[in-house]
Amino acid sequence: MILSAQNPKIKLIRALQNRKQARRKENAFVVEGIRLVEEAVNSDWTIRFALYDDSLSERGLALIETLRARETRCDSVSQPLLKTISDTETPQGILAVVEQRDLPLPAALDFVLIPSAVRDPGNLGTLIRTAAAANVQAVFLPPGTADAFAPKTLRAGMGAHFRLPILSMTWEHIRERLSGLTLYLAESAGGHPCWEADLRAPLALILGGEANGADEAARAAATAVLQIPMPGGTESLNVAAAGAILIFEVVRQRRKPRPN
Repeated sequence: MILSAQNPKIKLIRALQNRKQARRKENAFVVEGIRLVEEAVNSDWTIRFALYDDSLSERGLALIETLRARETRCDSVSQPLLKTISDTETPQGILAVVEQRDLPLPAALDFVLIPSAVRDPGNLGTLIRTAAAANVQAVFLPPGTADAFAPKTLRAGMGAHFRLPILSMTWEHIRERLSGLTLYLAESAGGHPCWEADLRAPLALILGGEANGADEAARAAATAVLQIPMPGGTESLNVAAAGAILIFEVVRQRRKPRPN
């Protein structure tokens, strides 16, 4: 059992939980809780090691046995020590260090999400979860957007990170990769009402940040503007809510046959 806060694994997890630079340097991130560790295992992501305490449920203990059967190192730790490295108020008794990797992109892209200057990790994670549910092909993260693999983003994503390509890119690279697609910028006013725009052609949705919307680089890259009509007179929606509406409007339209 690990009891010391100076143990190298404890130090590594603390660094990965707290610092984006550490996650980049180590090419790894931390997932907490039974469900997220299961998602990582079931999606065949490489787990460097897992830590657990004696509060772990039977389902969690079965997960530990699965990891050990795959020759993944699993160490028990004291409950007080696990709590000090947890990013949640009520730890579930297990966390794991997962190796970062980029999932492959489809050869032809026709549905991409671009969160621009979305700095709240919970909102970003919710957008990623929504994108996965709608079968969005990829999420491109331009500069100024929150870290997709920060602890809160991962929890909000609920395992979507393991199934959806999520790539950090410059705007120059984004424009090159999405050449030929319509880049729709979502705005609270102006542009085409989303119900009236034709969203069946290949496209990317640019969703602006919580405070000031999309940045100037995003506006320069956009080739069209969308809005969500709000008859109630509300000025704007939370970016995660707006994203869900627009993403599933694309899904709705693409389920309908094109008129002759």
